[in-house]
Amino acid sequence: MRKNLIAILGLFVLAASTAAAQAPNTLTAEEKAAGFKLLFDGKAATDWRGYQQKTLPGGWTVVDGALALTSGSGEPSSGDIVTRAEYSNFELRLEWRIAKDGNSGIMYRVSEEYEAPYESGPEMQVLDDAGHADGKSRLTAAGSCFGLYPAPAGIVKPAGEWNEVRIIADGAHVEHWLNGVKVVEYELWSPDWRGRVASSKFKQWPGYGMSKKGRIALQDHGNAVSYRSIRIRKL
Repeated sequence: MRKNLIAILGLFVLAASTAAAQAPNTLTAEEKAAGFKLLFDGKAATDWRGYQQKTLPGGWTVVDGALALTSGSGEPSSGDIVTRAEYSNFELRLEWRIAKDGNSGIMYRVSEEYEAPYESGPEMQVLDDAGHADGKSRLTAAGSCFGLYPAPAGIVKPAGEWNEVRIIADGAHVEHWLNGVKVVEYELWSPDWRGRVASSKFKQWPGYGMSKKGRIALQDHGNAVSYRSIRIRKL
């Protein structure tokens, strides 16, 4: 009996330790050792501002430890937000939660010399696959490199649940990870990449995907969305 009680207590301690290590908006010991830094601490969005703006747009706010866009009109109202710092080679980790039928996105190496972030920054799609029309195509479904590289079905969680993301950009090599699964992998500026861009809507923007350094962007697509545990390390 005593051994069983000790074993049970040990499991409770392990569970508590694991939960503490994975608490939102914190770094694990492994992440600290690897050089990750928080881009959002759950309290203030000091590392973020509006695209081509000096401050955070009013529609973006901190709600229950998440950086949230509260609009649900279906039309962009507040604008995309970007990191104050620029990044070249990096690993980005975060969690997102989208509203029912919602759409958003995470863009990287965004240049502010263009009218909108999507004119320069490739995008990892954030989507309610079951409710939004973009979920009907794997090229525009959750986890995809929007419009260019498809992501498999069955990986994204339903609307209202948190999804875990990793984006690795190391030179030309890019990986998208969703909920622990590598869903997309591609090489920027390769013949395959250029061919796909030339056959997409992005062909109208010569600077699309060409920047080797830029900002991380979170998209206002007119739907409520929340981001948390946003952390990054330079490679």
